[in-house]
Amino acid sequence: MFTEQWDTKSPWHDKRVRLATNYAIDRQGINQAVYLGYSKLAYSFVPQGMEYYWGPPPYPYDPKRAKALLSEAGYPNGFDAGELSGDMIYGTAIGEPVVNYLQAVGIRIRMRPMERASYFALISSKKAKGVCVCTSSLYGNAASRISEVIPSDGAYAYGGYPDLDALYKQQARETDRAKREALLHQIQRLIHERVRMGPIFEYVWPSGIGPRVAEPALMLIDPYPWSAPLDDVRLKR
Repeated sequence: MFTEQWDTKSPWHDKRVRLATNYAIDRQGINQAVYLGYSKLAYSFVPQGMEYYWGPPPYPYDPKRAKALLSEAGYPNGFDAGELSGDMIYGTAIGEPVVNYLQAVGIRIRMRPMERASYFALISSKKAKGVCVCTSSLYGNAASRISEVIPSDGAYAYGGYPDLDALYKQQARETDRAKREALLHQIQRLIHERVRMGPIFEYVWPSGIGPRVAEPALMLIDPYPWSAPLDDVRLKR
């Protein structure tokens, strides 16, 4: 998440810088190195299996294009991007390789690993600077997924756009399913066009299953990668 994109004095205000960041990241490389390739690559904040999902075109890994965009934005030698905030459970695993990829194209940034409670306190205070690994585990559909981040009054929103706010309120009132879907697709298209964020992937990771386990209940709730529902976990007799 680019938390300073609404600050006209910040490099992140320039859409080309945010776009360069997306091109600079090798998502599949991170996925393979950290999760053995089990996670789903993501180019949207909304998971692919959710109702009303709109699939944006992917960002290819293209560091040359990233450097060209930075140069067009007035940063031919890159810039100091400060810190990348993330919790020590999930954020660091993604954040550390992201830092390496960004530094490779000239975006000089350093990882700030945080204890989980401190991390949530920071992002909810809306004082996180620059970039953060802002994860979400909201379920439901596209509307519920983006509710905390995209509308200006969202719990974790650092800014917003009047037209997106209006569209979000409009879809909440719409009772016709097809019309509501069209509105939510429009919102997701605008999010992508404005490069609101840099999605990496949907978490799925390898889990160890012992020989006594008959049903580990992994992914019974898709895409929930933990063991659940717990009442479905069974041991072999």
